[in-house]
Amino acid sequence: MTFVAANRMECLFQRCHKEAVFNSVSRSVLLMSCLLLVLTVSMYPGLWSIGIRLHSVFTGSYVPGHHSVLLINSPNEQTAKDIGRAIMDRRLAASINILSRTSTMYYWKGEIQDASEILMLVKTKTSRIQQVIDYVRSVHPYANPEVLSFPVEDGSLAYMEWMDEAIPDD
Repeated sequence: MTFVAANRMECLFQRCHKEAVFNSVSRSVLLMSCLLLVLTVSMYPGLWSIGIRLHSVFTGSYVPGHHSVLLINSPNEQTAKDIGRAIMDRRLAASINILSRTSTMYYWKGEIQDASEILMLVKTKTSRIQQVIDYVRSVHPYANPEVLSFPVEDGSLAYMEWMDEAIPDD
């Protein structure tokens, strides 16, 4: 009888040891998976940029959507130049065109408004759009400035490469 009890104890001890080892390995795998996920997410912008450049180098083509053009309105030319200069100083865009005196009609507070504005074309990386929007909203004199973005689907590869050089990676 003591032999049977000892045998059961040994069997129970082996099972508990196997479960403990299994739980320890499971925790380690889960911890490593979470760490890998956090590292991947935190490095994503840099990895994306490297991937874009490698794709361009190997295929000699442009990856659609990597760059964008933003339309930003302004009440006058001086405000447009000030905002544009600040965007350029922050290295958020490669180039900005300021188009003088555009006519605009829009609804504001239930009525049709008719005015003249200055339109800015901001050429940037798609990854920088939110930074541009946040900056424009913080300094723009309008309560609700127009900031619209359009992804660049295709264009001169040399120009796109120049844009990449002009705008630092995230």
